[in-house]
Amino acid sequence: MKIRLDRTICDGFGVCAKHAPGYFSLDDWGYASLIGDGNVAEQDRDPVMRALLDCPVHAITEVGERQTGVPNPALREDDDPASRLKTEANEAEWGFTR
Repeated sequence: MKIRLDRTICDGFGVCAKHAPGYFSLDDWGYASLIGDGNVAEQDRDPVMRALLDCPVHAITEVGERQTGVPNPALREDDDPASRLKTEANEAEWGFTR
């Protein structure tokens, strides 16, 4: 996992440093800085994800593709996503009217 901190968005809440002090430090005004290059060790993944999810201004983002180990299910040929679109032709089916 790799993360990125956008310091221009940070409002200095300090939640990230509370959850993952090994990856975030706070300056004299309480604004966060990323410690290191953003690569997160597997054993530190949970506290860093908690910091990412709890950031009130979403200044922390995950970079790259998530490796969950579960492949995405392939679409079947008969499963057309366009068939589920809301249109004027099926507005009664979706429960909306003009």
